[in-house]
Amino acid sequence: MNTRELWQSALAEIELALSRANYSTWFKNTSIVKFDEGTVYVGVPNEFVKDWLITKYHSFILKTLRDLNEHVRTVEYCISKSNDNPKKDVEVGPTEKQPFLRLPFSETKEDGLNPKYTFQNFIVGPFNELAYAAAQAIVNHPGAQYNPLFIYGGTGLGKTHLLQSVGNEIKRRFPDFKVFYTSLERFSVDYVNSMHANKINNFKEKYRKYDVLIMDDIQFVSGKEKTQEELFYLFNTLHEQNKQIIFSSDKHPNFILGLEDRLQSRFNAGMIIDISQPDFESRFAIVRSKVKESTSFISDEILEYVAESVQGSIRELEGVLNTILMQSQLKGRVMQLQEVKQLIKNNIKTKKNISLRDIIKIVSDFYGIEDAAIYNKTRRKDIVKPRQVAMYLLREDFDVSYPAIGETLGGRDHTTVIHSYEKIKNDLTTDPVLMKEVAELRSLFT
Repeated sequence: MNTRELWQSALAEIELALSRANYSTWFKNTSIVKFDEGTVYVGVPNEFVKDWLITKYHSFILKTLRDLNEHVRTVEYCISKSNDNPKKDVEVGPTEKQPFLRLPFSETKEDGLNPKYTFQNFIVGPFNELAYAAAQAIVNHPGAQYNPLFIYGGTGLGKTHLLQSVGNEIKRRFPDFKVFYTSLERFSVDYVNSMHANKINNFKEKYRKYDVLIMDDIQFVSGKEKTQEELFYLFNTLHEQNKQIIFSSDKHPNFILGLEDRLQSRFNAGMIIDISQPDFESRFAIVRSKVKESTSFISDEILEYVAESVQGSIRELEGVLNTILMQSQLKGRVMQLQEVKQLIKNNIKTKKNISLRDIIKIVSDFYGIEDAAIYNKTRRKDIVKPRQVAMYLLREDFDVSYPAIGETLGGRDHTTVIHSYEKIKNDLTTDPVLMKEVAELRSLFT
């Protein structure tokens, strides 16, 4: 597979996961310009797109490429003016050196923290208030409670913002504390590099000196046996000294594939909190806050329409809002509500107002079973799959909480719902028949 084929395959996966507005705004005119020693170098048209991909989509891009090519280790970004017409398609392998961005400015600092992420610009709502409350408890007394804190939820829901806010606030309140934010990917690369350079003791000393360790995207520890081993020993050392440890992931630790039991046990010993998708009031507060941070004007009428229409993640909200701002700049004037409606209509697939019972009925009819069977405790194979698909759609498409889904479907425990959701989510990556079925079901909801 050459670089063009690899990127086209990745874009096909990315397009399925994003709205058309986000996809066309951030991934148009991008390409792989080099793939060298496990590092994919993605060429982008300008600095603005580069910063956005690093900040908002890096983990997603990395995971997508890794799923397509097991040799992908990390992704870096560079400005490339030739994305539309690459001169050649090269096979995966070494190429000439070019000046590429290693890390965004905010992450080259010793503590890894970006000062723009604070509690002052963090929007709190029903979808994240428990995580926020735990974060506040930690900044008041680091290491004293909720240790470790494990926050999980889908991409683009503000996990990184919350974690970075904790780090920045602890630094403000406790200037002598050594705080460090990193991603699992960077921790792993740091570990491998130290092994190759015979500096493993320096690596251990570096991470054991911190009073607060914050690690993002812990799900990427899957399959990294040596990294898991080192993380286990680091965890024990810090925890025994009452040092604060915070993790984030896109899934509950019980459903991180390939996670060692001993690490899973350590994660479960602390506080585990789910961040779900924001409700309307929270979405409106988020877009209003984002506009205030910019120099542009968008009326509350338009912001309310955006918050009502875009019912996905915070990242999707930001993508639509950014598209509106870009269109306003291109037109040289403030966009009108009707123009925004047309823009969203063309780029966002809205959902009907539909009850949970109606959703179950649609799924049951689709699979040719009685809807009453889904609510029963039966483990028949012809019932289990529709039930799991229903749970997945209720969570993924309609933002229903795990406990609410369990209660609706026969009073099941929320861990059963989590398992069903994760199973369907994973199966969708390898089962084309299931992908088609879910796509057809979604079309019935609109």
